[in-house]
Amino acid sequence: MIPTPEQMLSCIRMCQTLSNFYLDIHLFRYDQQRKEIYIIAGDTINLIIDAQGNWEFDNEP
Repeated sequence: MIPTPEQMLSCIRMCQTLSNFYLDIHLFRYDQQRKEIYIIAGDTINLIIDAQGNWEFDNEP
């Protein structure tokens, strides 16, 4: 399984935005079971990108 085209484009946009703010991307993972991309950046930013390309902050501790 691979990410959807919408998911990949959203991921590129988010990684570029994080990079523009000079934030390190510590983790980039595609979860095949949940079909989500998970990104950890900087000290406090956790993002989830769903199969439709929508993203949200993951606020779970």
